[in-house]
Amino acid sequence: MSEILLQIDGKEVKIEEGMTILEAAQSVGIFIPTLCHHEKLEPYGACRICTVEVVTRGRTNLVAACLYPVQENLVVMTRSEKVDKIRKMLLELMLAHAPEAGALQNLAQEYGADKAHFEKEPSFCILCGLCVRYCAEVKKKNAIGFVDRGARREINFIPEIASKECWSCKECFPLCPTEALQASYLLTEALAFPSPSVAS
Repeated sequence: MSEILLQIDGKEVKIEEGMTILEAAQSVGIFIPTLCHHEKLEPYGACRICTVEVVTRGRTNLVAACLYPVQENLVVMTRSEKVDKIRKMLLELMLAHAPEAGALQNLAQEYGADKAHFEKEPSFCILCGLCVRYCAEVKKKNAIGFVDRGARREINFIPEIASKECWSCKECFPLCPTEALQASYLLTEALAFPSPSVAS
């Protein structure tokens, strides 16, 4: 695959064509925060915390680094006043759902986000989709999924599948940036799962 030249944070870099901005930045040691990205999964763009500013053909845009493909002579700014303002707002919205999440608190400190800015709606889930996508794309089990839409959207284990598959797996647990997944699993377990000794 051919290489292309672009600029990231004032640094000219040669990158393989076909990469995303996130992959390009990571390949040269430039950090862009992510909450819904995983190297084994297809890019998803749910959290938007990887938003960066790009200049192409004289136009400036804000794009999700995990989805946006690199282009010849693209100029990327991973930190700018606009970028930091967006990340701060996104973090404040997520902190309303998961105020005690360590991953969010660390980023909040970096961007000056106030976890009390919005009224709390403690679902403890930021709908990053990592667990749903990992179970579907990597494990091919579909033991967890999204239910409802809009403001009512949430993740739930599918008891009929989870009771057979999840006891011996739980690989999705460490992916969860808020630990909501463990709580959801324990609730499903208490309500619907057989004990491990009788699980089929």
